[in-house]
Amino acid sequence: MSDHHAAHAAHVSVPAGPDTNGHVLTDQHLAHLHPGTIYKKGLHEVGDGCFAWLEPDGSWGWSNAGLITGDGVSILVDTLFDVPLTRNMLDGMASITSTKPISTVFNTHSNGDHWFGNQLLADREIIASAKAAAEMPEAGPERLVALRELPGPTGDFAREIFGPFDWTDCTPALPTRTFDKQLDLQIGGVDVVLYELGPAHTNGDTVAWVPSTKTLYAGDLLFIGGTPIIWAGPLSNWVAACDFMLSLEPEFVVPGHGPVTDAGGIQVVRDYLTYVDTESRKRFEAGMSAEEAIQDIDLGDFGLLAEHGRIAQNVLSVFYELDPETRRRDVLEVFAEIGRLEGFTG
Repeated sequence: MSDHHAAHAAHVSVPAGPDTNGHVLTDQHLAHLHPGTIYKKGLHEVGDGCFAWLEPDGSWGWSNAGLITGDGVSILVDTLFDVPLTRNMLDGMASITSTKPISTVFNTHSNGDHWFGNQLLADREIIASAKAAAEMPEAGPERLVALRELPGPTGDFAREIFGPFDWTDCTPALPTRTFDKQLDLQIGGVDVVLYELGPAHTNGDTVAWVPSTKTLYAGDLLFIGGTPIIWAGPLSNWVAACDFMLSLEPEFVVPGHGPVTDAGGIQVVRDYLTYVDTESRKRFEAGMSAEEAIQDIDLGDFGLLAEHGRIAQNVLSVFYELDPETRRRDVLEVFAEIGRLEGFTG
């Protein structure tokens, strides 16, 4: 593990951060890990018949997946960032899927770390929201390969965070079934509800809810131990998504990145978002530019979250909402600024 990744791992248990009133959140409020849950690589049963596949340290590209089992069949929630990682995961699930084979793959959104391994299950039904499916053809691995080849600090940042992943044998398999808003499934007698809650992190963010075990698979609507990033927005819609997830009263929550959590983990993500929103609006109203606001906002203990540099995109998302005439920064420009904030200055 590199020093950079070791630093991410050190922040998996999220420290206290300021809430929207500038107060410090209590330790009880920040009790992310459900009792008995361990954050280590591999398969962990959470709700009865519901499993999480965890990929520490949860930073860029190190995403989680899930397995929901029923009578003689199962559904896989997300594949991983490359084929080798996904193959290893499927091997790790074989003791279960040998008698409860995967019939369906559900991709929570369009980021490659949640679907680049689809090709290993291309003969199964692959489900995603219509908006996620529309983004996927433009979100292939070739863009990330090109990013790793850039010179200078931006390329250094890309090589540091994406270096471990192997896309030489990646032929992305796209969804074969799409839906809008909600899709009710039954997997071997187990009810599973897919809810589309984006746009937020991406245009088509969706979650999987298993009512019988109160287990929620949240995709990248939840980063536990890391900083959320608002690629699509608006921020207010992500807060609404958090409110919806909280209304389900889940007992077990599998995030897109980080350890298994419960409702407390959802609340902390919501608090981070509302804090950024409040602080960004103050600076917008004071006449600051987005760049000035990014530099000026004091994240307090939220700044100890891994990937704290994502504040760059998150502030921009608020400014875009407040003033549609704000110049839109392309992904490369934002990525370079995130790297700079995290110490990749060349």
